[in-house]
Amino acid sequence: MPGPVAGHAVLPRLIAVDPETFAADYWGQRPLLTTAAELPQPFDDLLSAATIDELVSERGLRTPFLRVAKNGSTLAEHAFTAPGGVGAGIADQVSDDKLVGLFADGATMVLQALHRVWPPILQLCQQLAGELGHPVQANAYVTPPQNQGFSNHYDVHDVFVLQIEGEKCWRIHRPVLDSPLRDQPWTDRRSAVSARAAEEPMLEAVLRPGDCLYLPRGFLHAATALGGVSTHLTIGVHTWTRYALAEQLVAQALRTVAGDPELHSSLALGIDLHEPGALREDVDAVCGALIGALGARDLTQVSTALQRSSRGSQRAAPLGPLHQLRTAEELQPDTVLVLRAHLAASFDQTGTPSVLRSRAGELTVSEDDVPAVKALLDAGQAVVADLGPELARRLVLGGVLTRPVARA
Repeated sequence: MPGPVAGHAVLPRLIAVDPETFAADYWGQRPLLTTAAELPQPFDDLLSAATIDELVSERGLRTPFLRVAKNGSTLAEHAFTAPGGVGAGIADQVSDDKLVGLFADGATMVLQALHRVWPPILQLCQQLAGELGHPVQANAYVTPPQNQGFSNHYDVHDVFVLQIEGEKCWRIHRPVLDSPLRDQPWTDRRSAVSARAAEEPMLEAVLRPGDCLYLPRGFLHAATALGGVSTHLTIGVHTWTRYALAEQLVAQALRTVAGDPELHSSLALGIDLHEPGALREDVDAVCGALIGALGARDLTQVSTALQRSSRGSQRAAPLGPLHQLRTAEELQPDTVLVLRAHLAASFDQTGTPSVLRSRAGELTVSEDDVPAVKALLDAGQAVVADLGPELARRLVLGGVLTRPVARA
């Protein structure tokens, strides 16, 4: 069986080809179906029927962490929610009583954002996001026998479909729009989607437990449960695109030309805005300024802006407030502290004072502490004696450093 690849812990669980081949031949280009026999282990450590029952009946989930669909349409929230009762007077908590009837009647349960509520999936998604360099989220789809939760559609993000339980027949069709952006949903192209779905599928396959299907954004798909309850986990990859770079470059160019006095001048008195030719000279001047600003682009600014977006798209590793407070109170010179996982930390020394930016927020750093913080970021850990007690406490309470939790 294939083993882990250096630098990749999760991707080899999902695909049998090596990551380099996947990147060159499949990523964003074409589907890839991998059977359980080709993968190192099944997916039952991530989700199970017992887990799903626990989540919807004991964890007090609220919308939008669950939605319910039937015959291609999403049901209204009141159809599957109810008040939580004494001590939890919340009107939109998931009702296990209602779900039993809906599920028995053929409705599909969609557990959304499982990367926020179920630890094994949270860990897998955070690791995969780090490997791919793109934000990741996860939903689970639980479908009764011989039912289809959603009609043919496409997603505006890539997906890995992990079959957990039962079997589903998947039908895949070519895109009606290649690599759609996030503001180009399938609902804007219903007629084209319906016409394409009536054609012969490019791929039709039955996914069984342990199988994994990769679909780039834009590929049409629909799935029907076969012979029993079917559960699959969809890992959505919200890819950064060249269009995102274009947005950042244009924003930067606009900031640049805002300081150009020529562009501050008013258009001619009495100008006829209904006559395109009257705008030619002004448009040419603006285009020239924008082209010049784009030519003088600052890649560091673009990278910084994307880093900021990236930090907001994922969470750092979970952090226990009680654990952090105890750690801060019990610091000793030899206490070992580690950088919180998935923090996406960077150190900005362009101004005074220097700033440590991460998914935990921003912390100013005095010039005396700069060497210690830089050494910390390089090593990923430090002892309190090297940081100093005051800085160590700030970094612990700021969610940057933590003391490793002993595992039973």
